[in-house]
Amino acid sequence: MTARPTLDALTSTADLRRMSDRSLACLADEVRAEVVEAVATTGGHLGSSLGVVELTVALHAVFDTPRDKIIWDVGHQCYPHKVLTGRRDRMHTLRQEGGISGFTKRSESEFDPFGAAHSSTSISAALGFATGRDMGMETGDAIAVIGDGSISAGMAYEAMNNVGAEGRRLFVILNDNEMSIAPPVGAMSKYLSGLYAGPVGQMHKMAEGFEAALPGPLRDHAKRARQLVTGAVGGQGTLFEQLGFSYVGPIDGHDMSQLLPVLRAARTRATGPVLIHCCTVKGKGYAPAETSADKYHGVAKFDVATGAQKKSKPNAPSYTSVFGKALTEEATRDPSVVAVTAAMPSGTGVDIMARQFPSRVFDVGIAEQHGVTFAAGMAASGLKPFCAIYSTFLQRGYDQIVHDVALQNLPVRFAIDRAGLVGADGATHAGAFDIGYLAALPNMVVMAASDEVELMHMVRTAAEYNEGPIAFRYPRGEGEGLEMPERGEVIEIGKGRIVQEGTDIALLSFGAHLGECRKAAQRLEDAGQSVTIADARFAKPLDHALLRQLVRHHKVVVTVEQGSQGGFGAMVLHYLANEGLLGTSCQLRTMTLPDRFIDQAAPDAMYADAGMTAVDIAAMALQASGADLKAKVPQR
Repeated sequence: MTARPTLDALTSTADLRRMSDRSLACLADEVRAEVVEAVATTGGHLGSSLGVVELTVALHAVFDTPRDKIIWDVGHQCYPHKVLTGRRDRMHTLRQEGGISGFTKRSESEFDPFGAAHSSTSISAALGFATGRDMGMETGDAIAVIGDGSISAGMAYEAMNNVGAEGRRLFVILNDNEMSIAPPVGAMSKYLSGLYAGPVGQMHKMAEGFEAALPGPLRDHAKRARQLVTGAVGGQGTLFEQLGFSYVGPIDGHDMSQLLPVLRAARTRATGPVLIHCCTVKGKGYAPAETSADKYHGVAKFDVATGAQKKSKPNAPSYTSVFGKALTEEATRDPSVVAVTAAMPSGTGVDIMARQFPSRVFDVGIAEQHGVTFAAGMAASGLKPFCAIYSTFLQRGYDQIVHDVALQNLPVRFAIDRAGLVGADGATHAGAFDIGYLAALPNMVVMAASDEVELMHMVRTAAEYNEGPIAFRYPRGEGEGLEMPERGEVIEIGKGRIVQEGTDIALLSFGAHLGECRKAAQRLEDAGQSVTIADARFAKPLDHALLRQLVRHHKVVVTVEQGSQGGFGAMVLHYLANEGLLGTSCQLRTMTLPDRFIDQAAPDAMYADAGMTAVDIAAMALQASGADLKAKVPQR
């Protein structure tokens, strides 16, 4: 083999397949340093990417990429993959406006065969590619790389069950960073090095002999590790084997002398589905990440030498923390208040409640479907569950919202974080659709907080509402810096509020774009218009009296929401049309996110791309009123 020991000499992944094993190990060290330097500049998912550096190098060195398809589950561990697949010179643009995505993305590279940012999709997609190959499509092997958290989700088990039934050749790499394994390197390496050199045989024989061939103490440790992950008991085989997989492992996912022979042997011998269990360390090779509580899962820009993150000091509490504190206040007063989260306790703020009431906060793992129905069951029992899930992830539990919550009119409280456009995570994490998909459901109450004080009011309102399901949405990031009450107030269901009264143009905001409406109102007033600002608070039920008042007393009404078409504005149009209030002297316009996905950028830039700035709002209002735009609209 020709050694190419430096990353600078790499021209394609084909070069990896001509390198010596020792050179590949050296290359992995370079890739790790490259990832650290890149994320220090941009921020992003560092720990998960550092944990798969050796695995990434090994996969590209063994498999014929891009013909063979590596499918990264979630994709937040794909930074080493991007370095190796022609995007090294663009890593400084990671998660930036106009730059490369923080996840895999089909439009970005032929080495990204399947886009991801939500978990537990990789095995299903891999089976799709394997089926295409077997039906004559121009594709090679399919390799799904899935984490121990993601593989616990229902979709992954559904996929594994189908894979086992189909029996097609594909590979699942279980990236297990929750369980450490530190076997004697010499003994493990000696056994593994013989796997590829030995005669070609059936994969299941290799799997069966894996533990048996190890020395006693090492064999016992491997067996315990295997049982912890798979739930295997007695002689019944692992869960994966019961589903039809050949199971190999666990192996050290940072040791090239283990990874390479196992992957080579698997690629040579497999005729059906194979699961290879790799134990890795999140944040591996960068001390600040390895010693951090969260292993630097998601980081801001940081100093490489010290690991110190360069986080700006917030001007106001985040909406997430306001929710968490308000929920804890309600839980203090009412022992029936409980919280459910799907693997995001700190991301949703329920960790605040968990510190005070640990037995009343339930983390169900990456299992939104289960979490919603679990909350429904608790509601049916008489508890008051708050189901706290990001908007983008709540989509995954929609059937359960319909069938298990709304249909039965159960009082589950949905706390919907990350509503609207969220910044660097881009289109996959945008909370664009929840207004429409929730407001369409009978029995559902749908609220949106215009600021942090309103969020406190909505937490209290939801806690005391027991007539059926209720949801409230709020954005990522800081609040408006308002003075906070000790406790929220109960809002009358279906009742909006007038924030400012005028006579010409009415801006009717639903949610956290109220601040932008205030700025637009100032521009309109500078253009000689008298402006009413109203906070709808509710998309369902609508405040019919408020709507009638606005259309009867203004020449223009503009609805504004941080959501897709088919949401609040559509509900308003539907009501006014049926009441015969459209086509009167009042012109009605709706402002929503456009009918396209918006790539990552700073949230303000994303809303500018969406045409939803204060300037855009003012321009639409003046256009509807027939005013001379050039003469009267102050420009950006």
